[in-house]
Amino acid sequence: MEGPTAESESGREAWFAKPCVMGIDEAGRGPVLGDMVYGCAYCTEEELQRIGEREFADSKKLTEARREDLYEVICRDTTLAWDTESLPATVISQRMLGSVKTSLNVLASEATFALIDRALARGVDLQQVFVDTVGDPKRHEAMLSSRYPSIRFTVCPKADSIYPLVSAASIVAKVTRDRALRQHVHSDAINASTSYGSGYPGDPVTKAWLEAHLDRVFGFPDLVRFSWQTCTRMLEDRAVPVRWECEDSTDGQQATLLTGPSQGSQGASGGAGRHSFFRARQLQPVHTF
Repeated sequence: MEGPTAESESGREAWFAKPCVMGIDEAGRGPVLGDMVYGCAYCTEEELQRIGEREFADSKKLTEARREDLYEVICRDTTLAWDTESLPATVISQRMLGSVKTSLNVLASEATFALIDRALARGVDLQQVFVDTVGDPKRHEAMLSSRYPSIRFTVCPKADSIYPLVSAASIVAKVTRDRALRQHVHSDAINASTSYGSGYPGDPVTKAWLEAHLDRVFGFPDLVRFSWQTCTRMLEDRAVPVRWECEDSTDGQQATLLTGPSQGSQGASGGAGRHSFFRARQLQPVHTF
């Protein structure tokens, strides 16, 4: 979660009470590494045409250097304000793999709500919002219109190539994500390589990075989205199996769950002569360290 910076608001508050238009887009929905970032850019209705004369474009079609240049242009333009909402990989993993699972679409909607809510809380008179979407645009538009009945919404795929404000939001989101990825400090205190590749699971460089940084007990570093299928398969194939015990709330009995690769034999830990505590946990004596 980011929120506006002093730079993104300085000198802009004077026009917040005028009728305004906003564009929203994301960066990092598909990658297995790093944050998913939602960005927005907004201006007054009277400034909208001038914004359209800028060279903003879908951030994916720009070189990194050009994105950085345009990002600085956006930051300096006091007739244009922006904001970001970042969802780290740890949050995505926790929400998607929790006991109550949350889909990526729901996370995306929550990020969109956060951007709009913060703008409204700052006194921005939002009249219209353009949103880029990868899901069903009509359903998303209906949901937004129901939540914010006083705002007109236009939701469509490739909005970042159609509406300049969405293009500006795309640039803000992409630069924010790329900088966060470059500056990421692993809380796991590991000496991880920064040769991430594109971050997409189909990228051989990214896949090699995942394979090189898979710990058989603890899994992946905190930069990785454990909920992605690529990670799930790697953990199933290479991680140490884990046996969890949980108490059945209905009859107080204990149930045992096994995660990890299938183990064909229980080995010595299943010996009938050993105490049930050790058998249940598959604990075995160690003679050599």
